[in-house]
Amino acid sequence: MVIIGNKYEIIELIGEGMFGKIYKGINYRTKEEVAIKMEKIDSEMNSLKHETKIYQYLNGNIGIPSLKWYGTDLNHRYMVISLLGDNLSNLLKKHECFSLQITIQIGIQALKIIEKIHEMGLIHRDIKPDNFLFGRNENKHQLYLIDFGICKRYTSDNGEHMKMNKIKKMIGSLNYCSINSHLLNELSRRDDLEMLGYVLINIISGNLLWKTLSSDNEIMKKKILLTSDVKIPGIPDLFIEYLNYVKNLEFDAKPDYEYIKNLFINYQGK
Repeated sequence: MVIIGNKYEIIELIGEGMFGKIYKGINYRTKEEVAIKMEKIDSEMNSLKHETKIYQYLNGNIGIPSLKWYGTDLNHRYMVISLLGDNLSNLLKKHECFSLQITIQIGIQALKIIEKIHEMGLIHRDIKPDNFLFGRNENKHQLYLIDFGICKRYTSDNGEHMKMNKIKKMIGSLNYCSINSHLLNELSRRDDLEMLGYVLINIISGNLLWKTLSSDNEIMKKKILLTSDVKIPGIPDLFIEYLNYVKNLEFDAKPDYEYIKNLFINYQGK
């Protein structure tokens, strides 16, 4: 039995990524089930402390898991958050693709979460199906966004938007990162929304045009093709219109979230 924080028992591994492992755990005092993210203390990234601060900052907002505890021992850093249900990737494996109605509902929920994060001066920078999870029990229909390890501020303390710069390497996951990321341009609010567009296209079609490709350049070409004049079978016009809108936003522009939500709602009513 492994106990951390004098009350959390680690039960089983439920996920693993670049920056550490995630375990299912339980608060043995209250019997509340939790998720425990673990990172080696000598990790160069030290992303878990950063992520904990983000959860503290966003605490209480709909679609953000509750932070329970953060601490360290001689070998690891630990962060404890609410235990959630399946992520979109796992659900997609079970169902192959989602209906238009469900995809739009997911899109609206995801947009509201991202909008709130943006309102608070942050950009997520790693929007992908693995990072969207549904809740459990009475919250089973509520969507949540996780993994804020590469989240950053896009505004200064006085509210000024950051300047456009080049970045040293691509940010985000290859299949879902924005075209700006491929081009090594600094990311902003528009890029979170572009990544969401690829997530929605994936879950409604069950595939991405570039899923079998490994070349950054070839994948970028396919992403550009989505908003060309070429009609792509199986992808509703809604998502092409959405991507065209977000791709045409200026670097420091505030997206019109209400316009996008209405775009989804009106298309759903057709």
